[in-house]
Amino acid sequence: MTNENKGLWLGLLGVVIFSASLPMTKLAVYAADPAGKQLSLGLSAWFVTFGRAAVAGILSIFYLAFVHFKSPASASFWPARAHWGLLAFTACGVVVGFPLFTALALRSVPSMHGAVVTGLLPLATAVVAAVWFQQKPALGFWVCAAVGSLLVLAFMVLRSSDSSGLHLHAADVFLLLAMTSAALGYVGGARLTPILGAEHVICWVLVLSLPITLPMAWLNLPQDNVPAVHWWGFAYVAVFSMWIGFFAWYRGLALGGAVRVSQVQLVQPFLSILIAVPLLGEKIDLLTIGFAIAVIATVFIGKKMPVTVPVPVAGGVKP
Repeated sequence: MTNENKGLWLGLLGVVIFSASLPMTKLAVYAADPAGKQLSLGLSAWFVTFGRAAVAGILSIFYLAFVHFKSPASASFWPARAHWGLLAFTACGVVVGFPLFTALALRSVPSMHGAVVTGLLPLATAVVAAVWFQQKPALGFWVCAAVGSLLVLAFMVLRSSDSSGLHLHAADVFLLLAMTSAALGYVGGARLTPILGAEHVICWVLVLSLPITLPMAWLNLPQDNVPAVHWWGFAYVAVFSMWIGFFAWYRGLALGGAVRVSQVQLVQPFLSILIAVPLLGEKIDLLTIGFAIAVIATVFIGKKMPVTVPVPVAGGVKP
């Protein structure tokens, strides 16, 4: 199996894990009562954001200590001083920006709404990656990316028109900020993965964030009793969305190329919707299935399009 195919499979694994992030975040901040008639207030968006990163950061300390114990002489274990700035940049995107903005948005809109808006994330990631890594995708690649994104937008418009029409309100702004934060954080982490390794990148990002995430989690710790269902949602986003998912995702971006692998995210909104059906009681119909098939088709076609990667040479890169 080629590195590109390995990267695509690892990227898909990461996307499957991330697909439950929006429904589980919704579950953490809101949950249906036993009769399924209304939503009860759960954990605060601020606690979910910083608490999940704090839990994942503590797990990262144990993981890094275990790895260092097994290979104490590993030259790639400790990040070089030159890497700390990019680690901090990545942390701003994936530790604070994306979790906070999605949690704030999901307190007022359904997870299905969040899923379709953040469906634009693949195109945003591809654009950032193409500029950052100086990659040159073929025109057909960009056509597939654009068509897939337009399909997601069309789905959002059709779904919104079912109620009061399409409006850009605070939740949509939060979701767009979340999408931008994630794209920057994904590409920043992918840049460091060949140097530090996928597992070390996310672990060091989380450890670096602990001086902020631990105090903020403590300050926002819920004062009242919170139903266990909210804590189950929190546990998932802390262990899987914030930690384990990045092991596969960053390695996939590094092996398969950030521009190409990022397009696997086009299926994430529809996987999120499928998860939300049994978890949150949201409804799925033929329209959703049809758009899911169409978007998956654009991913398959886009995978076949060539991407020109610059070749490193002395004094720079050769296109």
